Amino acid sequence: MRKVLEKRLAAIAAQISDITARAEASTDAAEVRDLTRQLSTLKAEEQEIRASLASAQEQEIPANATLVNAGAQSFNTSAAQRDGNPLESAEYREAFRAYVTRGVEIPAEFRAGNANSTADTGAAIPMTIMNEVINTVRKRYGNLYNKVRKTSVPGGVKIPVGSLAASFRWITEDTVSPRQKVGQLGSITFEYNQCELRIATTWLASLLTLSAFEAELTKIIAIAYLQAMDTAIVKGSGNGAPLGILNDTRVTGQAGHTISMTAANMSNWKDWRKNFFAQLPLGYRSGEFIFAASTVETYLETMSDDNNNPVFYQATGLVVDDGDIEYPRGRFFGREISLVEPDILPDFDTANANDIIGVYWQPDQYMINENFGFTMIRYFDQETNEWVDKALTVVDGKTLNPAGFYLIKKTT
Repeated sequence: MRKVLEKRLAAIAAQISDITARAEASTDAAEVRDLTRQLSTLKAEEQEIRASLASAQEQEIPANATLVNAGAQSFNTSAAQRDGNPLESAEYREAFRAYVTRGVEIPAEFRAGNANSTADTGAAIPMTIMNEVINTVRKRYGNLYNKVRKTSVPGGVKIPVGSLAASFRWITEDTVSPRQKVGQLGSITFEYNQCELRIATTWLASLLTLSAFEAELTKIIAIAYLQAMDTAIVKGSGNGAPLGILNDTRVTGQAGHTISMTAANMSNWKDWRKNFFAQLPLGYRSGEFIFAASTVETYLETMSDDNNNPVFYQATGLVVDDGDIEYPRGRFFGREISLVEPDILPDFDTANANDIIGVYWQPDQYMINENFGFTMIRYFDQETNEWVDKALTVVDGKTLNPAGFYLIKKTT
């Protein structure tokens, strides 16, 4: 079975290389989108196969293996037992733990020809940890991140964004409808933005077993990464970071796409119908909301009639599950609500006049570009006289079609 998986992995790698080259060379929007979808599917399969191989390889460490490095807990096994990706081996995982917790240099056999560790680049995070991070990201965290599109294309490649639009015209026996070309919304280019996650080494150093170390490191990376990504999706600066919805001039500059709401409007279901939903084209009415949890608590859940009887459920269908710490959410007029903290989107009461306090969006019209490869770097901070460990990765994000985004602005 392992040989079958390795053969399939090699075939996928060749396909990824070929499709990436074709995507870089193509100038056809439809072809680039199709190739990008193929890449996404192949990379997902590649990760699953690597996870299966890692599990199989861990089980293959022989009972009579000789411990040759007590500091790094390395086992002396044959080259045949360490073939394939060295980052998946139990030997590298133990060496990586020693590097992070005690600064023990990664063995030369893992650096030769593969720059896994040098004084400059640090150590590549083992695939076993990365696979678990990816699974954690998909299943548990990232209220906004989990909903957007994901891709993995080379930085600097322009991706055309097409606008399929045409108009119908009546014709007579003597006239024909003119040919209409597919319009363009332009193109987006993903940059090489570096994300840094600092790790609490003192805590990691106290974990004695490899499984405990890997589980804790997985949790630290996943939580920190997804907090950063949710924030970037909403308000990323675009300068060395993803470009967030609120800082994208293609979104903020659209006429009629910023809806002003007073405190009274927010608590009145009729005003929501007249001021907000009446502005939405039919094609974008299946979107979702992003609100700070306190905005929903203070205004949407307190809607009442003239006799102060609650009407929020009867009038708007509002249902809120803010007790789910993994995925706080709700529904408002039949649309999903993603609840976020006020540091991502300010709540109505603490926001200044003209601040954006809510976003209505089409999640599939925001794209994150990532390769999900992390490198761990360790250095000594001369100012604080302490060792610092940090995980680095490269990621970017941008809005695809800004027409599906509406902003809700506080006004007085």
